[in-house]
Amino acid sequence: MQAIVMTGVGGPEVLVAQDVPAPHPGPGELVIRTEAIPVLFPETKLRSGEFPMPVEPPVVFGFQAAGVVIEAGAGVDAALIGRRVALDTVGFGSYAEFVSAPASSATPIPDGLASADAVAVLMNGSVALPLLETAALTGTETVLIEAAATGVGSALTQLAKERGAARVIATAGGPEKCARARELGADEVIDHNAADWPTRLAEILDSTTLDVVFDSIGGASALALLDTMTPLRGRMLSYGWLSGAPAQVSAMDLITRSLTLTGCAGPNWLAEVARARPAVLNRAATGTLTPRVDSVLPLDQAAKAHQLIEERSPIGKIILQP
Repeated sequence: MQAIVMTGVGGPEVLVAQDVPAPHPGPGELVIRTEAIPVLFPETKLRSGEFPMPVEPPVVFGFQAAGVVIEAGAGVDAALIGRRVALDTVGFGSYAEFVSAPASSATPIPDGLASADAVAVLMNGSVALPLLETAALTGTETVLIEAAATGVGSALTQLAKERGAARVIATAGGPEKCARARELGADEVIDHNAADWPTRLAEILDSTTLDVVFDSIGGASALALLDTMTPLRGRMLSYGWLSGAPAQVSAMDLITRSLTLTGCAGPNWLAEVARARPAVLNRAATGTLTPRVDSVLPLDQAAKAHQLIEERSPIGKIILQP
C-alpha cells in the first residue's frame, strides 16, 4: 500500500511517499480502508522534533483517519466490518491507504456525514466541548477565544454562545481569518499578528474585564492578559502554545490577582476529549457544528500540507485522501 513515511526529524521534506506492507489487526484492533486523513497542527511539531515521537523514525506518520472497517481482530465486534469510523492511532500510522488502530478509539460516523467532514471536525470539536464544560459558563461571561478562525478555536467560537457566553471576543491572524472569526460568531475580533494585541484588547474591554480566557497561544501574551481578567472569578484554560511555549504564568501571578489557570492536557484530559467524540460527530451530522475543510489533497502531498500549515495559510482543515 502507499503510505507517508517520516524518514527522520526535520522539515516537511522528511515526509516521503513509499510502498509499505498493509497492516493486519492484532487483538483488540481493527483495520480501515482509509477515506480521509486530517493533517493536524501538533503533527507538524512531532515531525520537526519539537515534540517527541512515540517511536523512532522511519515510521508511517499520522494520528487520525476515517474510513470503512475491513478487518477486525480478536475480541472486536465483527459487526463493525463495513461501517465507517473515525479513529486514533497509537501515535503513528494514519497517513496510509490502510490503517490499523485500537477498536476502542473508533467512533462510528453518522449516515449523511462525509468522512472528510468527520475528520475535519473531530479533533476541533472534541477538544472544544470539554473546554466549554470546564469553563462552566453561566450566561453572563465575557470570554476571549484565541486563534478563533481555525482549529479548536473555530469550534469554540461556534459553540460559545450556545454554552453560556454573553460576549465573545476573539483573536485571529490576518484580515481573512478575522473575517472568518466574525462569521463563526465572535462579537469583536483582534488581529493577534500585531505585537501589541493585548493592548488593543484592553481598549476594547474599556471598563469591563474577561471572565474566561481560552488560551491556545501561550507564551508571554498569557501573562499580559491577566490584568484584563475579572478578579476572584477570572479563569484561564490553557490548552495550546501556538507561540512555541506554554503560558508563561507563575503561581504568584495568579495568586496576587485572585485568578485561576486550568491546564487542559495529560491523560485525564485526553479521556474527556475521547468521550466527547460521538457528540461532536452527531453535532456535525445535524448541523449544530460546521466542519471547516480548507482543501483536500492527494496522500502523496503530505509534505505540501505540512508546509501550508506551518505558513498558517489554511482557513480550515487540510485533508489527505489516498
